[in-house]
Amino acid sequence: MKFVSWNVNGFRAVLGKGFGEVFDSLDADFFCLQETKMQAGQADFHPEDYYEFYNYAEKKGYSGTAVFARKSLGEPLSVRYGIRGEHDDEGRVITLEYPGFFLVCCYVPNAKDGLARIDYRCEFEDAMRGYLSELDAEKPVIYCGDLNVAHNEIDLKNPKTNRGNAGFSDEERGKMTELLDAGFTDTFRYLYPDQVTYSWWSYRFRAREKNAGWRIDYFIISDRLRDKLADACILTDIMGSDHCPVTIEITL
Repeated sequence: MKFVSWNVNGFRAVLGKGFGEVFDSLDADFFCLQETKMQAGQADFHPEDYYEFYNYAEKKGYSGTAVFARKSLGEPLSVRYGIRGEHDDEGRVITLEYPGFFLVCCYVPNAKDGLARIDYRCEFEDAMRGYLSELDAEKPVIYCGDLNVAHNEIDLKNPKTNRGNAGFSDEERGKMTELLDAGFTDTFRYLYPDQVTYSWWSYRFRAREKNAGWRIDYFIISDRLRDKLADACILTDIMGSDHCPVTIEITL
């Protein structure tokens, strides 16, 4: 199976930048989006061979997630929004249940400049880790999205100058470590422990042109799925957003 995850930084905007062609060319079984920035009915994109699932933020033009799931795989056994009924006013989480696994698409909150939102960010991380562990006790989990953290120094261009900033604070990096220690694997880093590839670049200072980026988009899987993982890719050549898509191929 092929899974794709992409923070599109506005779904309506990326639809005008060739999203349909990218969607078709990647031919994924599951295509997950973050930061859709829309409300119901605002995007005209309905691939006929896919089920569509959206979670919208109460605040217009903010956050939001979506998942397109190939119909030939059957309808999901269940669809859940939010984390056990918590943290759902910003439309950040969608969970699809299938016979052999859970798929969780997530847009983790940004800690903001000066770590103004770090307390909420940590609350969200703790709730998500507990939720994923509960799911994992039932069946394996595939967790993907813009997780808004560069875990280690290899995951961003300028670690020294960014130490303590949002996305590279000790608190956020520690929460990622706690998640991995709870029985989960960072797929890209598992397969490519020394590879330097980024998934997000600031729109400022020609960062993408200079490849001054961060790896903050992930596929995280239950440890027991490691031997089923075929590949993990970061598609840096795909434009349209300040993020690029990330993918995994896995036998399920």
